[in-house]
Amino acid sequence: MPGVSGFSRAASGPREPGRPAFSQPLTLPVPGRDMMTSESTMRFGPILKRSFYERGSVEVARGLLGKVLVHGETAGIIVETEAYPGGGDLASHSARGVTPRTRVVFGPPGHAYVYLIYGMYECLNLVAEPDGTPGCVLLRALEPVAGLERMRERRPRARRVEDLASGPGRLTLAMGITRAHNGVDVTRGLLVVREPAVARPVEIAVTRRVGIRHCADSPLRFLIAGSPFVSRRTAPETQARPQDL
Repeated sequence: MPGVSGFSRAASGPREPGRPAFSQPLTLPVPGRDMMTSESTMRFGPILKRSFYERGSVEVARGLLGKVLVHGETAGIIVETEAYPGGGDLASHSARGVTPRTRVVFGPPGHAYVYLIYGMYECLNLVAEPDGTPGCVLLRALEPVAGLERMRERRPRARRVEDLASGPGRLTLAMGITRAHNGVDVTRGLLVVREPAVARPVEIAVTRRVGIRHCADSPLRFLIAGSPFVSRRTAPETQARPQDL
Protein backbone atom coordinates (compact mmCIF):
# COMPACT_ATOMS: atom_id res chain seq x y z
CA MET A 1 0.00 0.00 0.00
CA PRO A 2 1.60 3.30 -0.99
CA GLY A 3 2.58 5.65 1.76
CA VAL A 4 2.16 3.26 4.68
CA SER A 5 4.73 4.06 7.33
CA GLY A 6 5.53 3.58 10.97
CA PHE A 7 4.01 0.17 11.70
CA SER A 8 5.20 -3.40 11.74
CA ARG A 9 3.53 -6.77 11.81
CA ALA A 10 4.10 -9.46 14.39
CA ALA A 11 2.80 -12.96 15.01
CA SER A 12 2.36 -12.82 18.76
CA GLY A 13 -0.86 -14.01 20.37
CA PRO A 14 -3.52 -11.99 22.21
CA ARG A 15 -2.57 -10.02 25.31
CA GLU A 16 -2.80 -11.74 28.67
CA PRO A 17 -6.19 -11.52 30.40
CA GLY A 18 -6.26 -8.87 33.09
CA ARG A 19 -3.43 -6.79 31.65
CA PRO A 20 -4.58 -3.28 30.78
CA ALA A 21 -4.41 -2.54 27.07
CA PHE A 22 -2.68 0.79 27.66
CA SER A 23 0.35 -0.84 29.30
CA GLN A 24 1.69 -2.65 26.24
CA PRO A 25 1.83 -2.51 22.45
CA LEU A 26 -1.44 -3.31 20.72
CA THR A 27 -1.79 -6.50 18.71
CA LEU A 28 -4.80 -6.55 16.42
CA PRO A 29 -6.19 -9.65 14.74
CA VAL A 30 -6.11 -9.14 11.00
CA PRO A 31 -8.29 -11.55 9.00
CA GLY A 32 -7.18 -12.08 5.44
CA ARG A 33 -10.19 -10.19 4.10
CA ASP A 34 -9.59 -7.30 6.47
CA MET A 35 -6.15 -6.04 5.49
CA MET A 36 -4.01 -5.54 2.45
CA THR A 37 -1.61 -8.13 3.81
CA SER A 38 -1.72 -11.83 4.57
CA GLU A 39 -0.07 -11.36 7.95
CA SER A 40 -2.20 -12.48 10.90
CA THR A 41 -1.44 -9.64 13.33
CA MET A 42 -0.38 -6.02 13.39
CA ARG A 43 1.46 -4.33 16.23
CA PHE A 44 1.69 -0.68 17.18
CA GLY A 45 3.69 1.11 19.82
CA PRO A 46 2.53 2.45 23.21
CA ILE A 47 -0.36 4.83 23.76
CA LEU A 48 0.60 8.49 23.82
CA LYS A 49 0.79 9.82 27.36
CA ARG A 50 -1.04 12.88 28.60
CA SER A 51 2.20 14.85 28.59
CA PHE A 52 2.22 14.58 24.78
CA TYR A 53 -0.97 16.65 24.62
CA GLU A 54 0.04 19.07 27.38
CA ARG A 55 1.81 21.31 24.87
CA GLY A 56 0.84 24.01 22.40
CA SER A 57 -1.82 23.07 19.88
CA VAL A 58 0.48 23.69 16.92
CA GLU A 59 3.20 21.47 18.38
CA VAL A 60 0.67 18.72 19.09
CA ALA A 61 -0.86 19.02 15.60
CA ARG A 62 2.54 18.55 13.99
CA GLY A 63 3.52 15.78 16.40
CA LEU A 64 0.40 13.73 15.68
CA LEU A 65 1.39 13.19 12.05
CA GLY A 66 2.58 9.62 11.66
CA LYS A 67 0.94 8.49 14.90
CA VAL A 68 -1.80 5.81 14.82
CA LEU A 69 -5.41 6.47 15.78
CA VAL A 70 -7.00 3.26 17.10
CA HIS A 71 -10.65 2.61 17.86
CA GLY A 72 -11.44 -1.00 18.60
CA GLU A 73 -10.57 -3.12 15.57
CA THR A 74 -9.95 -0.15 13.27
CA ALA A 75 -6.79 1.94 13.01
CA GLY A 76 -5.20 4.49 10.74
CA ILE A 77 -2.05 6.55 10.48
CA ILE A 78 -2.77 10.24 11.02
CA VAL A 79 -1.80 12.09 7.83
CA GLU A 80 -3.56 15.46 8.23
CA THR A 81 -4.36 17.74 11.17
CA GLU A 82 -5.42 21.31 11.91
CA ALA A 83 -4.52 23.31 15.01
CA TYR A 84 -7.11 25.44 16.83
CA PRO A 85 -5.13 27.24 19.55
CA GLY A 86 -8.02 29.15 21.13
CA GLY A 87 -7.41 32.59 22.57
CA GLY A 88 -7.32 34.98 19.63
CA ASP A 89 -8.12 32.29 17.07
CA LEU A 90 -11.68 33.24 16.13
CA ALA A 91 -12.07 30.03 14.12
CA SER A 92 -11.82 28.04 17.35
CA HIS A 93 -15.01 27.15 19.21
CA SER A 94 -13.27 28.16 22.44
CA ALA A 95 -13.16 31.79 21.26
CA ARG A 96 -16.74 32.05 22.56
CA GLY A 97 -15.61 31.13 26.05
CA VAL A 98 -16.65 28.22 28.24
CA THR A 99 -20.02 26.78 27.22
CA PRO A 100 -21.58 23.35 27.76
CA ARG A 101 -20.31 22.46 24.28
CA THR A 102 -16.73 23.73 24.68
CA ARG A 103 -16.14 22.87 28.34
CA VAL A 104 -14.02 19.85 27.40
CA VAL A 105 -11.66 22.07 25.35
CA PHE A 106 -10.83 24.07 28.51
CA GLY A 107 -10.26 20.91 30.52
CA PRO A 108 -7.36 18.47 30.89
CA PRO A 109 -5.45 17.61 27.71
CA GLY A 110 -5.69 14.19 26.10
CA HIS A 111 -9.47 14.06 25.79
CA ALA A 112 -11.72 13.83 22.74
CA TYR A 113 -13.80 16.79 21.62
CA VAL A 114 -16.44 15.57 19.17
CA TYR A 115 -19.06 17.85 17.63
CA LEU A 116 -21.56 17.89 14.78
CA ILE A 117 -21.25 20.12 11.70
CA TYR A 118 -23.81 20.78 8.95
CA GLY A 119 -26.27 18.70 10.96
CA MET A 120 -24.76 15.45 9.67
CA TYR A 121 -20.97 15.13 10.08
CA GLU A 122 -19.12 14.50 13.32
CA CYS A 123 -15.57 15.75 13.81
CA LEU A 124 -12.92 14.40 16.17
CA ASN A 125 -10.58 16.80 17.93
CA LEU A 126 -7.96 16.04 20.56
CA VAL A 127 -7.65 18.51 23.42
CA ALA A 128 -4.19 20.08 23.77
CA GLU A 129 -2.61 22.77 25.97
CA PRO A 130 -2.30 22.66 29.79
CA ASP A 131 -5.47 22.25 31.84
CA GLY A 132 -7.49 25.48 31.81
CA THR A 133 -5.97 26.77 28.56
CA PRO A 134 -8.20 26.15 25.52
CA GLY A 135 -6.82 24.44 22.45
CA CYS A 136 -7.39 21.37 20.34
CA VAL A 137 -6.34 19.59 17.16
CA LEU A 138 -8.78 18.48 14.48
CA LEU A 139 -7.96 15.13 12.88
CA ARG A 140 -8.71 15.54 9.17
CA ALA A 141 -7.48 12.35 7.49
CA LEU A 142 -6.07 8.88 8.11
CA GLU A 143 -4.26 6.23 6.13
CA PRO A 144 -6.24 3.08 7.07
CA VAL A 145 -4.08 0.22 8.30
CA ALA A 146 -6.44 -2.07 10.25
CA GLY A 147 -10.12 -2.96 10.10
CA LEU A 148 -10.55 -2.00 6.46
CA GLU A 149 -13.52 -4.29 5.92
CA ARG A 150 -15.29 -2.71 8.87
CA MET A 151 -14.48 0.74 7.50
CA ARG A 152 -15.94 -0.21 4.13
CA GLU A 153 -19.14 -1.36 5.81
CA ARG A 154 -19.42 2.03 7.49
CA ARG A 155 -18.42 3.93 4.33
CA PRO A 156 -20.00 1.94 1.44
CA ARG A 157 -19.79 4.90 -0.95
CA ALA A 158 -15.99 5.00 -0.74
CA ARG A 159 -14.66 3.41 -3.91
CA ARG A 160 -10.98 3.56 -3.01
CA VAL A 161 -9.10 2.90 0.21
CA GLU A 162 -7.73 6.44 -0.10
CA ASP A 163 -11.27 7.76 0.30
CA LEU A 164 -12.25 5.83 3.42
CA ALA A 165 -11.02 8.42 5.93
CA SER A 166 -9.98 11.40 3.78
CA GLY A 167 -11.83 14.17 5.58
CA PRO A 168 -12.96 14.76 9.17
CA GLY A 169 -16.51 13.51 8.58
CA ARG A 170 -15.35 10.47 6.64
CA LEU A 171 -12.75 9.74 9.33
CA THR A 172 -15.29 9.52 12.15
CA LEU A 173 -17.68 7.44 10.05
CA ALA A 174 -14.97 4.96 9.05
CA MET A 175 -13.65 4.69 12.62
CA GLY A 176 -17.08 4.46 14.28
CA ILE A 177 -16.54 7.63 16.32
CA THR A 178 -19.60 9.65 17.40
CA ARG A 179 -20.57 12.39 19.83
CA ALA A 180 -20.91 9.63 22.41
CA HIS A 181 -17.10 9.78 22.53
CA ASN A 182 -17.07 13.48 23.44
CA GLY A 183 -14.96 13.90 26.59
CA VAL A 184 -13.43 10.40 26.39
CA ASP A 185 -9.89 10.08 27.76
CA VAL A 186 -7.75 9.09 24.76
CA THR A 187 -4.80 8.04 26.92
CA ARG A 188 -6.57 4.77 27.80
CA GLY A 189 -9.46 2.62 26.68
CA LEU A 190 -10.72 1.73 23.20
CA LEU A 191 -10.18 5.12 21.54
CA VAL A 192 -6.49 6.03 21.74
CA VAL A 193 -3.54 7.32 19.75
CA ARG A 194 -0.44 5.14 19.64
CA GLU A 195 3.12 5.51 18.56
CA PRO A 196 4.00 3.61 15.40
CA ALA A 197 6.00 0.48 16.08
CA VAL A 198 8.89 2.01 14.11
CA ALA A 199 9.42 5.78 13.84
CA ARG A 200 9.92 6.97 10.29
CA PRO A 201 10.95 10.39 8.92
CA VAL A 202 7.90 12.48 8.04
CA GLU A 203 7.99 15.49 5.73
CA ILE A 204 5.39 18.03 6.85
CA ALA A 205 3.57 20.36 4.46
CA VAL A 206 1.80 23.42 5.88
CA THR A 207 -1.23 25.19 4.39
CA ARG A 208 -4.17 27.34 5.40
CA ARG A 209 -7.01 25.58 7.21
CA VAL A 210 -9.96 24.30 5.19
CA GLY A 211 -13.55 25.56 5.20
CA ILE A 212 -13.34 28.37 7.77
CA ARG A 213 -14.17 32.09 7.56
CA HIS A 214 -12.32 33.56 10.56
CA CYS A 215 -8.52 33.61 10.66
CA ALA A 216 -8.65 31.82 7.30
CA ASP A 217 -5.10 32.82 6.35
CA SER A 218 -3.44 31.22 9.37
CA PRO A 219 -1.09 28.40 8.21
CA LEU A 220 -2.34 25.86 10.75
CA ARG A 221 -3.11 22.83 8.58
CA PHE A 222 -0.41 20.15 8.66
CA LEU A 223 -0.15 17.09 6.43
CA ILE A 224 2.30 14.42 5.45
CA ALA A 225 3.70 15.70 2.18
CA GLY A 226 2.80 13.53 -0.80
CA SER A 227 0.30 11.34 1.05
CA PRO A 228 -2.56 10.20 -1.22
CA PHE A 229 -4.80 9.89 1.86
CA VAL A 230 -5.14 13.59 2.73
CA SER A 231 -8.54 15.24 2.40
CA ARG A 232 -7.64 17.91 -0.11
CA ARG A 233 -4.61 18.52 -2.30
CA THR A 234 -3.51 22.09 -1.61
CA ALA A 235 -0.27 23.73 -2.62
CA PRO A 236 1.84 24.04 0.54
CA GLU A 237 2.88 27.47 1.74
CA THR A 238 5.90 26.13 3.53
CA GLN A 239 7.69 22.82 3.52
CA ALA A 240 9.35 21.50 6.65
CA ARG A 241 12.46 19.38 6.63
CA PRO A 242 11.89 15.68 7.36
CA GLN A 243 11.34 15.09 11.05
CA ASP A 244 11.59 11.83 12.89
CA LEU A 245 8.13 11.42 14.37
